[in-house]
Amino acid sequence: METDILIIGAGPAGIQAAIHASRKKVNTVLVGKPSNSAMMEAHIENLFGLEKIVKGGDLLNIGVEQVKRFGCTVILQNVVSMAIDGDTFHIITESGEKIYSKAIILATGIARVKLGVPGEKEFFGKGVSYCASCDCNFYKGMIVAIIGSESEAAMSAELMTKYAKKVYWVSETIDADKALETKARTAGVEIIEAKLLQIKGSKAVESIMIDDGKEIKVDGVFIELGGKSSGDLAMDLDITPDIDDTIKVNENCETSVKGVFACGDIAGKPWQVAKAIGQGAVAGLSAAEYVKSLK
Repeated sequence: METDILIIGAGPAGIQAAIHASRKKVNTVLVGKPSNSAMMEAHIENLFGLEKIVKGGDLLNIGVEQVKRFGCTVILQNVVSMAIDGDTFHIITESGEKIYSKAIILATGIARVKLGVPGEKEFFGKGVSYCASCDCNFYKGMIVAIIGSESEAAMSAELMTKYAKKVYWVSETIDADKALETKARTAGVEIIEAKLLQIKGSKAVESIMIDDGKEIKVDGVFIELGGKSSGDLAMDLDITPDIDDTIKVNENCETSVKGVFACGDIAGKPWQVAKAIGQGAVAGLSAAEYVKSLK
């Protein structure tokens, strides 16, 4: 698939960017899952025009329907990789679809999704990781567990079979793309359909507890809930994020790479819906003008 503008992230910033870009009559594709947005479970009341508290998920769903009405193509998948191809960009979605674009808008937010289980925070950097592709080399010949239900977990599990001597994939449900799940199984990943209750250890990770009471010895735990982080995607485009995973932009939401724009939480504080929407509008308009200048 080819498009003019490709927007990554289906939160308030990405949706607003899609609305403004689409209304400028340029081909626009929005890729992402509203369920990954921090706004999904929020209750919004400090936004202009609201008479009462509104569920964030309801606003996101309305927004997705809006962008469709304006002609934007919506793909409800995570992005697993992206790259620069000369004067264009391309991404690969979790189903394996490749999409080419003249401009990119990053609107992914910044927070990696946390499990919130005992031991997760305590052993972060001591056996707990949120990026298998970043830390795979540290676990050669070891035993690891991948936690997550979606395609990113499947890809991470398959990747780790090339390094670890044993790979468990632990999740209550498996919602990954079937082809990726099959690839992980074929590579030797052992899937355990259970809920992770606790990560245990002394100075570093030593085991995990699951909800059937079983304790499994592991050396590392990779928490892969959803798609790649903003920092991961930015680095795919040769953009170096700040230590807090944010990206510097100018007043037009342009990044340091020509044709790449960013808006919302990924562009820094304040982390508020109103700011995300405002920057989304700027990014959408700026990207549309950039694309038109190429013609």
